[in-house]
Amino acid sequence: MTDQGPDACEIDHLADVPADDRPQHIAIIMDGNGRWAQSQDLPRIEGHRRGVNTVRMISETATELKIAAITLYCLSSENWKRPQAELDFLMHLLEQYLIEERRTIMDQGLRLKVIGRRDRLPENVLSEMDRTLEMSANNPGTELVLAIDYGGRDEITKVTRDIASEVAAGTLDIETVDEDTISGRLYTADLPEVDLLIRSGGDMRISNFLLWQISYSEIWITEKCWPEFTRQDFLNAIREFNSRQRRFGGLDVNE
Repeated sequence: MTDQGPDACEIDHLADVPADDRPQHIAIIMDGNGRWAQSQDLPRIEGHRRGVNTVRMISETATELKIAAITLYCLSSENWKRPQAELDFLMHLLEQYLIEERRTIMDQGLRLKVIGRRDRLPENVLSEMDRTLEMSANNPGTELVLAIDYGGRDEITKVTRDIASEVAAGTLDIETVDEDTISGRLYTADLPEVDLLIRSGGDMRISNFLLWQISYSEIWITEKCWPEFTRQDFLNAIREFNSRQRRFGGLDVNE
């Protein structure tokens, strides 16, 4: 994996796919870092380190293709069950990413957004996170969303509690509660609907990721682990998305 941007032939691979027909919001479950490292006789943490290169490639390619938002599943609420040494390294890697990629984020015009719980993250990580969020807040490009200490069930539970509190306080009429009421209180309320969910590592599950938001998303899964996921894989996923017919629960007029 190199740090170079997508070359001309790869971008031309989508030249016949109009920008309006490309997914505007892509969510990615970045799975397989540890398995890849073990297959290479490397420590699991080396897989996480190599995975950062893939994140950089994704953000560069998304910028080239003018995709509105990319949401990356960085740390799930269940990942706290992992060995402490691995968790410590992940926190260090996250802090390092926020510092070292800050210039790249600014140069590409990326706008950083973080979703998930903050209360379990170390202060040093929160400090660097907030600095990068503030610096990139007015950038005009792709929104780079990092899901950190995130769980879909936890998010929906939080929204349910918020709505219940508003109803109890008399500031919200329960008869007016609908899907928009919930969507407007999610972490992703200001983002486009998720069009495409990509998962590396081959597992056929969604792992408590954006449960509400991916209701009608197309799903694309590759056997490749995250450190070996390429630009061409990313483009292939977008091309296949474009070839699918999205019915949103309805029927095609020709059927």
